[in-house]
Amino acid sequence: MTSSDRLASLTSWNADWKGLRVAVLGLASTGFSVADTLAELGADVLVVTETAAEEYARLVPVVGARLWQGDLSEVPAELVDFAPEVVVASPGFPPSHPVVAWARETGVPLWGDIELAWRVRDKVVRADGTPADWVFITGTNGKTTTTRLTATMLVEGGLRAAPCGNIGVPILDAVRDPAGFDVLVVELSSHQLWYLGLNDDAGSPSPHAAVCLNLADDHLLWHGSFDAYRDAKAVVYRHAQIAAVYNKADDATLRMVEDADVVEGARAIGFDLGVPGPSELGVIEGILVDRAFLEERRTSALELTTVEALAERGLSAPHIVANILAASALARSLDVEPAAIRSALEGFRLDPHRIEVVGRDGGVTWVDDSKATNPHAAASSLAAYPGAVWIVGGQLKGVDIGELVAQRGAGARAAIVIGVERSEVLAAFARHAPAVPVFEVDHTETENVMARAVELAARVAGEGDVVLLAPAAASFDQFTGYDDRGARFAAAVRDWIEGGAQREQHDDDATPGDA
Repeated sequence: MTSSDRLASLTSWNADWKGLRVAVLGLASTGFSVADTLAELGADVLVVTETAAEEYARLVPVVGARLWQGDLSEVPAELVDFAPEVVVASPGFPPSHPVVAWARETGVPLWGDIELAWRVRDKVVRADGTPADWVFITGTNGKTTTTRLTATMLVEGGLRAAPCGNIGVPILDAVRDPAGFDVLVVELSSHQLWYLGLNDDAGSPSPHAAVCLNLADDHLLWHGSFDAYRDAKAVVYRHAQIAAVYNKADDATLRMVEDADVVEGARAIGFDLGVPGPSELGVIEGILVDRAFLEERRTSALELTTVEALAERGLSAPHIVANILAASALARSLDVEPAAIRSALEGFRLDPHRIEVVGRDGGVTWVDDSKATNPHAAASSLAAYPGAVWIVGGQLKGVDIGELVAQRGAGARAAIVIGVERSEVLAAFARHAPAVPVFEVDHTETENVMARAVELAARVAGEGDVVLLAPAAASFDQFTGYDDRGARFAAAVRDWIEGGAQREQHDDDATPGDA
């Protein structure tokens, strides 16, 4: 049997994986889950990584794999000598990485963790002997919220469901959970989808339902171009069985569905904030409704919840309502009743750092949306809070922020610009929104950035204003992650509010450009 024939036969946990030479790239949580799974299957595993947490490095030989750690600016001789039959890469490795390029040039098959998980998804099966259904969720923004919403709705509907994938729980850990699941709700990054798109064979996933929530510029440095990023996202719909859910307000997602190779009989299901037609979900006079998953969809609709009820739980921002409609479509494709969706929403709370109110004082509301790590996400936040004092900046990841500033930033009361490199943001305001007062935070120490940003924002915010942290950029230039950035913002807000007496001493007028 040739190596390619053998790989084609590996579509079950019970297949013969013994002795298969597999190189695993990367040793964070995903890489370790891959190595652990393959070692359990009896494969010959070599983990190749530049860095590794001490815990993972210690456990690699314990689970029966080998570890090579060192510089990967060139392909290590140890990897070449190992002659892997397949390489399984962690999603952080871009197409341009020397090892990834080497595998493609030499014809070594490249998998990601999602493809491996699909091939071994029958390790734990349901009572009828079938593995769990999979639901795929991607998009430039809203993935995690929609993944959590969908899983919550499914559980409320009586199904054993788990969010996994890019959301933080490696999918291979979910597949191997001895308790088993009815549905795995898989958040997919464009990186994971790029790897998934390299192969379309017996090992390719066929999700029960899939959605791309939206598409905007992001991760262009990783993919190399917007077209490559879009093409990766489109893979989410490949082989969808029942429902290909798309955003009616985003033409790109409709085109993805139109071009997708889905299973015969799969339906295109649209959603947006407008009045829905048949096979769509939407909003009618403040009521979220389903006109897709009912027999009489041409003449009637099912009520899911109301915007008023969502507002009572802090879930009424337009982009959050859109996420709820998308999640509802996925849940309804698995026969979850509207009453269960309403019940799930009653107890649902957004993740920290997602349009989270972290303080109110003197008529000013402070909102942490640190998870708005690209212009598309920040645009949604600014739409929810027009006229806010906007804290913006960080690592732009090759994305032009000018359009966001022109369309949304021009309506800001003021802009507080953070980040190690601020010139692009400052230039965008100078060109597209010259009337907006701009304040620059030139502190370089992480401990001081948010304290200064909050101080400047407080000096220009007045009664009824919102101060909004929606950076439109990644955080790694000054923080360990968006969560660290948001936590430091919230702490700085609390310190400012608690230091009211001290604040009175800073009543001098701020001048745009102050640092």
